[in-house]
Amino acid sequence: MARVAVAGAGVAGLASALYLSRSGHEVVLVERDDTPLPDNPSDAFWWDRRGAPQVRHSHAFLARLRNQLLADHPDVLASLLEAGATEMDFIAMLPEGMDRTPMPGDEQLVALACRRTTFEWVLRRAVLSESTTELRHGLAVSHLRRGTRQRGVGAGADRAPVVTGVALSDGSLLEADLVVLAGGRRMDVPALYAELGTTVEELEEDTGIIYLSQFMRLRDGAELPRQVGPIGGDLGYLKYAVFNGDDRTFSLTFAVDSKDRELRRLLLDPTLFERAAANLPATAAHVDGRAEAITGVEVMGGLINRRRSFTDSDGQPLLTGAVAVGDAHTATNPLYGRGCSLALVQARALAAALDRSTGSLTDVAAQYEAESQREVEPWYRAAVSQDRMARTAAQGRPTNTSGPISTSGPTSTDEVTRAEFMRSLLREGLFPAMRVDPVVLRAFLAMFNLLRPPDSLMTDSDVIGRVMAVYQDRDNRAPEPALGPTREELLECLAQRSVSRPQPRE
Repeated sequence: MARVAVAGAGVAGLASALYLSRSGHEVVLVERDDTPLPDNPSDAFWWDRRGAPQVRHSHAFLARLRNQLLADHPDVLASLLEAGATEMDFIAMLPEGMDRTPMPGDEQLVALACRRTTFEWVLRRAVLSESTTELRHGLAVSHLRRGTRQRGVGAGADRAPVVTGVALSDGSLLEADLVVLAGGRRMDVPALYAELGTTVEELEEDTGIIYLSQFMRLRDGAELPRQVGPIGGDLGYLKYAVFNGDDRTFSLTFAVDSKDRELRRLLLDPTLFERAAANLPATAAHVDGRAEAITGVEVMGGLINRRRSFTDSDGQPLLTGAVAVGDAHTATNPLYGRGCSLALVQARALAAALDRSTGSLTDVAAQYEAESQREVEPWYRAAVSQDRMARTAAQGRPTNTSGPISTSGPTSTDEVTRAEFMRSLLREGLFPAMRVDPVVLRAFLAMFNLLRPPDSLMTDSDVIGRVMAVYQDRDNRAPEPALGPTREELLECLAQRSVSRPQPRE
């Protein structure tokens, strides 16, 4: 049995504590926010989580996460459902008229819908119910302790600097065989490593967007609009998505270019935020009076794709006795909703590596990093590629339809042409095919839910053939309907500040 210190009691830290404690290890969670466990999920929504400002933004709990809980911790999944989370069976949402003949793997295409705070509340309760787990909140990790391993799982010929615990913000020391750094994207992991003479290399790229979210609750007697798959889209100047929650809640999220100060300023007004949603076909029904806002418009910036390297050129860990998980390890654009799912993937990988250990924590870290490279890094690369493609395509459009955009440098004509072709293939090939072809729809849903690799749509010849057949027939069908207004049209609408708000449904 190892003694493990986990720095951070967000989703990544709690998931790590859950897997490690249930594998027989002693876990001490250290959380910088002074946040005792609320009595219920409703109170948890108003948790004062200053260290995790994203908790009242939209979150996705994809099928990869749900299936992993079902396989590894079914009691936690049951507790989530008891707390109000619902299972989103994507096959039950197939479009009207689509062939509903069951296919292998349909049972895997089920995600979870709930608020981030509810998910975290259930996870913390489960972790604290373990007799080998302790939570110390109101404390932060200030330093990693360097020492010589003397006992237990840490014994062995470890070459890298050895971590034997952490120093806390109150001056106390916490000894541990293994330290798990799970403090989120704001945790300065490189600085902690640098104090021990080790350099963590980072690849970081700004997504070029800011995130604005608002939570709403259905009025008595009202129901959500019928949903066919995930709700989201990209107008070039504005991205949007709808996320179902628990306790009759849902959230609307807009992502705008970080330099588009005019649109951002307008959308921070709750009334104008809802008016913008009313002008998008995919979200209009959600703000037709069936629901009322329960928060203001939450905003979050500084959104990045970032990959940190914790091994040297020989593939050996930089430190013995310390690893990072979740956004402290690899952060991806939150717009794609993969963070929580990938954190659970890493938590499982870490526990498995520790269980397989024969004595050396260097081997534990090496196995864990190898698994992270296989399971997490492809999604980092996909997020970077997708964000670059979106910026490049937007740069190639007239500014009167997309508005200002951020770019990281000059863009060639070839790059713009390729980006525009890919967007055309999505809009006039993939998306129309998803409405009529059950094979294409399932392939997309499996990739979207992390059940297939990010390049799976492009490497599946059957899917590509079906999409291209639809794309090549695009001139023989009506043009795809507009996803929403141009930027100028939306700005004009938002400027009409006297428009009345929608009335509740009878």
